[in-house]
Amino acid sequence: MGILTKRIPGLNLANPVHLLAFGFGSGVIPKAPGTWGTLVAVPLYVLLQGVSMAVYLSLVLALLLLGIWLCDVAARDLGVHDHPGIVWDEIVGYLITMIAAPAGWPWWLAGFVLFRLFDILKPWPISAIDKGVAGGLGIMLDDILAGLMALACLQLCAWLLL
Repeated sequence: MGILTKRIPGLNLANPVHLLAFGFGSGVIPKAPGTWGTLVAVPLYVLLQGVSMAVYLSLVLALLLLGIWLCDVAARDLGVHDHPGIVWDEIVGYLITMIAAPAGWPWWLAGFVLFRLFDILKPWPISAIDKGVAGGLGIMLDDILAGLMALACLQLCAWLLL
């Protein structure tokens, strides 16, 4: 990771805030860091599948609130509003997508694809939020909306198919 972190001035993965904001190092991968960050969320989701809905939602909310702070601090440390390597927002966005998802890897994959599509394409209102809200909240909010839109699509697919 040392060579990769030299490409990002101000990044220190020994700093727990940077390590988390950069998705345990996945955000330093030069090509498609958001996709790699989202991949980090998949095993986390798999680990959380056995918990109750109340616990799952509480954890997602806690990770979301932590993410606002993490992303804000990391962005200020790097001097870049929404550095592409900051991927905590993708992790939380995927976990939002997977709320009440049906069991099984095809649904994990469908949620992954749907979330990445909304996150990359940024349809309105995601694009407006992405451009209009600053700080850690702004970094997180567009991915929260992408996660909610992907959640709606995934639930619609489940309702139609199951």
